[in-house]
Amino acid sequence: MKVVVLGAGVVGVTSAWYLVKAGYDVTVIERQPAEALETSYGNAGGVCPSFAGPWAAPGMPYKAAKWMFQAGSPLKIKPKLDIHQWSWLASFAANCTAEKFQTNKARMQRIAHYSLACLKDIREELGISYDNQSAGVLQVFQTESEVENGALSAAVLDSLSISHRVVNSNEAIQIEPALAHSSTSIIGGLFMPDDETGDCQKFCTALVKRLKRLGVRFQFNTDVSGFLVHGDVVENVETSTGQISGDAIVVALGPSVAGMMRPLKVNLPVYPVKGYSITANITDDSAAPLSSVMDEHSKIMVTRLGHRLRAAGVAEVAGFDKSLPKTAVDGIIGATQNLFPRAVDYNACEVWCGLRPMTPDGPPRLGKTQYRNLFLNAGHGSNGWTQACGASKIVADIVSGTAPDIDITGLTYQR
Repeated sequence: MKVVVLGAGVVGVTSAWYLVKAGYDVTVIERQPAEALETSYGNAGGVCPSFAGPWAAPGMPYKAAKWMFQAGSPLKIKPKLDIHQWSWLASFAANCTAEKFQTNKARMQRIAHYSLACLKDIREELGISYDNQSAGVLQVFQTESEVENGALSAAVLDSLSISHRVVNSNEAIQIEPALAHSSTSIIGGLFMPDDETGDCQKFCTALVKRLKRLGVRFQFNTDVSGFLVHGDVVENVETSTGQISGDAIVVALGPSVAGMMRPLKVNLPVYPVKGYSITANITDDSAAPLSSVMDEHSKIMVTRLGHRLRAAGVAEVAGFDKSLPKTAVDGIIGATQNLFPRAVDYNACEVWCGLRPMTPDGPPRLGKTQYRNLFLNAGHGSNGWTQACGASKIVADIVSGTAPDIDITGLTYQR
C-alpha cells in the first residue's frame, strides 16, 4: 500500500516514520528544498507537555484587546479584510470560557504526554541526538498575579498527576544559576522536571536520514496545487512536478492546510499565528541557562540548544505576513537580555519568524475526513514539536485501521 505524506516539517516527517514502520510504501512531498525549513525551523526548542494548553482561556479577549495598543505585547491581532481571520477570532473568543478551557486543556495534555513517550521511543530505537536534554523547564514569575496564576497551574498539574515543583526566587536560581545575573525581578517559579528540550530541525534532519535508508522517498522543491477527486476518493495529488497517486494521503501542511483543503470542502478552522525567535552562539557558558526558562511576564522561552541559545515568543494574528518588524525582534532580544545579560552577543543573533497552524480551541485535527483515503495531521499550533510524535502515531494507526493507544475524543476532524 502506497501512502503520500504532504509536508516535511516535524509533523510530516514523524508521520512518515510511523507509516513506514507500519509497512507502507511512503513518499513525502515538500515545497522547500529540504525538511523542516518553515514552522519547524526556529521554534523555542521546548518539548513541554506540562505547558500544553489552549491559548483560548478565560479573560484572554480582554487581554488581547488591551495588548493591541501596547508595543512589545505577547499577543498582537492585526485585523485584515479576511473572512477566515474573523471567523477564527470569533471561534477563539467563544472558546474562552472556563468550561471549554478545561476540556481543551485536558485533551491537549493527553496527547502531549503520549507524544513525549513516543519521542523517547524513537530516540532510544535510533540513537539520534538533536541538542536534546531531559533537564526540565523552569517557568519564572515577576508579579504576584503571575505567582497566583502559577499556583492555579500547579493545581491543574496536581489533578493530572504531572510532576512539578513550586519554587521561590532562591530556588529558581538554584535550578538555573545564571538567573543570578538577571536584571529581571524574579519572585517565584514553577519547575517541570520531566519536560525536555531539543532542536526540532536537527531532529527532523536526523530522522529523514534514517527514513531514506528505509526506502522513504522525498520529493523536495515540489508544490502541491490541488487534488483530483472521484466520488469519496482522492485519486491524485496535483503537484508542480506532475500527478502523484496514493492509496492513502496524509496532509501535514502546517499553516497552509486550511486553504489547501478548502476546495475539497474539508473545512478546517486553522489560521496562521506568527511567532519570532533569535538564535546566537553562547559566549559565556556560566551566564547561559542550563536547560530552558519560560518568562511568564513576556511569554518568551529561552532554551539552551547545545552551544547555542534560542529565545522565542510573540503570537501575531496577521495572516501569512512573514515580515520581521524591528519592534518585535527588539522585544525578544530585550526580554532575553534582561534574563541572561552575558550569555551571548546580542548584536550577532540569527533572527527568524514562522507561522504556527493554530486551531481556535487548541487541540489538533487528526485522522479521517469525508474522503476514504484522505487523512489529517493538522492544527498543532505552538505545540507542534511537543505533539508531533504522538499525533503521527495516532494518524498512522488510523490509516492502518488500528485503534490508537489513547482516547482521541476531541482530537479528530469532526469534534
